[in-house]
Amino acid sequence: MNTAIINSDSYEKHNTGDGHPEQPKRVIAIKEKLKKRNDLIWETPVSVPDDILSMTHSKEYIENLNNSFPQKGLKFLDGDTVVSPESKKAVFDAAGSTIKAIDGIENNQFKNAFCLARPPGHHAEKDKAMGFCCISNAGVATNYLINRYKYKRIACVDFDVHWGNGNYDVMRDNKNSLYISTHQYPFLSRRRDRKR
Repeated sequence: MNTAIINSDSYEKHNTGDGHPEQPKRVIAIKEKLKKRNDLIWETPVSVPDDILSMTHSKEYIENLNNSFPQKGLKFLDGDTVVSPESKKAVFDAAGSTIKAIDGIENNQFKNAFCLARPPGHHAEKDKAMGFCCISNAGVATNYLINRYKYKRIACVDFDVHWGNGNYDVMRDNKNSLYISTHQYPFLSRRRDRKR
């Protein structure tokens, strides 16, 4: 069995504006490299079941998020998190990529999976978007594994230069999950580091 890449064209249409660090180039570069291989299975996301979404984020937050996408132009959900008209599909596809990955692995369709998705999710808290993130994709995956496949213990290992405050927030009361974050602390920018 091969590795699956879960990807959607919606990720390239999620416009965050010129100069924003979280932009389509992030997935385009990886996708172009992976397309040169012939041993990968390409799959698309599925919808996140409503009950799983409501276990991960509050109902009020999901309702507000659904109504936050502009008809035109850009909209800031916080100082870093920008959405555009095409962003809604990307946001929900990113979370749905974890569902597709889990179902494919559990049903022996592929050995493992990589979700080549954006926007990222590890800063999205239970009640708010933050740090480029709208939905905790790892939180969705954790709740899905526990509720659909009856896993008793799930470990989420979050490796990033930043602490995954969103993943922590949505998993902290879940007795079946263990959240581990590796991040730089204190985080100093390269510019500051060079001055020392």
